Amino acid sequence: MTRTGAISEEFWAVVEPLMPSDEGKCGRRFGDHRLMLEGIAWRFRTGSPWRDLPADFGPWQTVWKRHHRWSLDGTYDTMFTQVAAVFGVDAEMVEDLEKLLSVDSTSVRAHQHCAGARSDTLATGGSVELQESPR
Repeated sequence: MTRTGAISEEFWAVVEPLMPSDEGKCGRRFGDHRLMLEGIAWRFRTGSPWRDLPADFGPWQTVWKRHHRWSLDGTYDTMFTQVAAVFGVDAEMVEDLEKLLSVDSTSVRAHQHCAGARSDTLATGGSVELQESPR
């Protein structure tokens, strides 16, 4: 079963020239950028962990590394800017994106060990005196 097809031809035509080149890169050459972008889109669309990425997209580590690299080197920022310039962004799209990207804090659960106890009180078994900070 193929899981590709999330990236349309018209979208890819805009984004492809912005992808990092492996010109002058030591070691192995980059794999197919489109396949990596498809894998990243699949992962975020399904909400699954990186390790559950289907083998159709290659090793999950490779897809994650590419996503991480694009996050740090500004590739995503350039892509979003170019897509907005070519396809246009109206007020309704901005509102939809804000709804999509906003996080509701009521649905974020903390780990059971995040109960708020100070770690230094556990080691001594006694109370800790708080000192005022100098102003």
